[in-house]
Amino acid sequence: MILAGDIGGTKTHLALFDEDLQLVAERTYASRDYAACDLILEKWLSEPLPRARIACFGVAGPVKRGHVQTTNLPWVLDARDLAGRLGLGCVRLINDLEANAHGIAALGPNDFALLNPGADGAEGNAALISAGTGLGEAGLYWDGAMHRPFACEGGHAGFSPRNDLEIDLLRHLITRFGPVSWERVLSGPGLVNIYEFLRDTGRAEEPGWLARRLRDQDAAAAISQAALDGSSPLCAITLDLFVSLYGSEAGNLALKVMATGGVYIGGGVAPKIIDKIRGSDFLEAFCDKGPMRPLLSAMPVRVILNEKTALLGAARYALLEARS
Repeated sequence: MILAGDIGGTKTHLALFDEDLQLVAERTYASRDYAACDLILEKWLSEPLPRARIACFGVAGPVKRGHVQTTNLPWVLDARDLAGRLGLGCVRLINDLEANAHGIAALGPNDFALLNPGADGAEGNAALISAGTGLGEAGLYWDGAMHRPFACEGGHAGFSPRNDLEIDLLRHLITRFGPVSWERVLSGPGLVNIYEFLRDTGRAEEPGWLARRLRDQDAAAAISQAALDGSSPLCAITLDLFVSLYGSEAGNLALKVMATGGVYIGGGVAPKIIDKIRGSDFLEAFCDKGPMRPLLSAMPVRVILNEKTALLGAARYALLEARS
C-alpha cells in the first residue's frame, strides 16, 4: 500500500493506493483546523485502515532535502520525522505542483478539457500552472522518452502588468502588500484582491446584497458565482480580468520552459470557471506575446479536471522512488 498526501493551505487530502494506483481509501481535512500536520496524521493513524508500505506527500512550499516550511500555513514537515511517526522506511516530500505534474501521466482523456489542440504531433517540454489557495507552477522536462517533472516557485515571481488598468492594479496592491507577486492576483485571495481594486477605484458599484454575501460567505466563491450567474457587473469584470491574467501568466510560464509539449491548467479554480476559461480571453492573453504568438499558438493547452491528480502523482512518485 502507498500513502499519498496533497497538503495545501485550504485542505489536506490523504489517500491509500495499491501498487496499481487504484484508490483504496481517502480522507479530507480542513488544514486550518489543525495547528500542525502531525495532528492530521494522528487522526489518520487512528482509523482502521490498511498499513502503508511507502509514502509521499505533495506539499505547498519549497522542499529542500526532505524539509519544508509550508507557504500559506505555519507548518514544518520533515521526511525523517514523518517516517518515524508513520513507522515507514521510505517517506518522500515533494512540492505540490511537482506531485500534480507526476499525476498527469496517470490521467486519461476524460480527465482534461481541451482549450487549444496545438500543432499535430506536438512534443517537448510541458508546463503546469495551478491557481487555488495560492499559485503553483512546475515544469516537465522532456528527455526524449518521458516527461520528468520539476518544481519551481514561479507563482511568487513579480506580477507584470500589460496595460494601464493592470498598472493601476499593481499600484493599488503595492500600497497594501509591498512587492506584488503573481499569486496576489492569481489565486482565491487574488480574485478578491482584484475585486476590491475595481470596487475601490470606482470601476463598478457594489450593491448591498453583495457586500453582505461577501461578509457571510467565502468571498472568492461568492464573487465567482455572481459573475457566472450575471447578477453583478462588478463581479463579471473581476472574473474577466482574472481569466485574462491567468492566460497571460500561463503564456509567460510556457515561454520560460519552452512548453512545446503542452501547457496544463491545474488547481481548484479553473474547473469551477471552465466556461470562462474556454472563452477567448484566456487563449488570447496566452498567445499575446508579440513575435512568439505562433510558437504559443502551436502549444496544446488543457485544463485538468481530475481533483485527485496530486494524490495520484504523489503515489506514482513513491512507487518510482521505491523501485529505483
